[in-house]
Amino acid sequence: MTSNASLTFNQTVKGITEFIEVAIHSILYVRQIYPADLFIRRKKYDTPVFQSRHPALNEYISGAVKAVGEELGNVNKVVVVIKDKDQVALERFIFSMRNMIEIESYNKDTSVQDAMSSITLSQYFRSFLVKLNMIESQLGLLELHDDASFAIVLELKDDMSPQSFSQDPPPWIPADRQHTTSGASDDAQLHLVRAVDTGIISLSLAVQESEEKLQKMKDLDGELDPKGKGKERAV
Repeated sequence: MTSNASLTFNQTVKGITEFIEVAIHSILYVRQIYPADLFIRRKKYDTPVFQSRHPALNEYISGAVKAVGEELGNVNKVVVVIKDKDQVALERFIFSMRNMIEIESYNKDTSVQDAMSSITLSQYFRSFLVKLNMIESQLGLLELHDDASFAIVLELKDDMSPQSFSQDPPPWIPADRQHTTSGASDDAQLHLVRAVDTGIISLSLAVQESEEKLQKMKDLDGELDPKGKGKERAV
């Protein structure tokens, strides 16, 4: 429910995790990781969005996002990594979060002075999604056909470990380092999509094109003649 009242800590956490879940579905649709007919058009934050209709995929995404909410005080980044058939990271969509103030557990349902309202936060989330829906014009098409896959990576603050690791079996497994932001090379390119400071938690979304993806694009461009026409082998 939207309101003009200042956000509480728990409302902010709920709003951010809900947004991340919507954004992950949008990323999978916009980057064509799955066929378009797997998604259904919906409306969120007063803007069109696309949501997966596949139960197992939806369960994976919602389970990961739920864990993010449980770990939010320890979370540094949530990364949606797009991989090729060899599990090489091509793009990383990076949600970075930082607590701006410390709030005692008994005050987490109390409005925070100078925090933004849920209405204003929804407007920011709308602008995030508008930019995300146009990201293809900046990143170009991913020429992966049916070979693309993705994973959700949780990067924690230094010396932190997920509380959910105590579960058996654990819902999280150690990530391949090259899927994380620390595994990116110096030649990777980072593009900021949008950022917002709620007055309680700051959130930013950026997309990183890996060196491997940029090299693939360069190689593909090299196969085109100066007029942009594909080369054809004589028979």
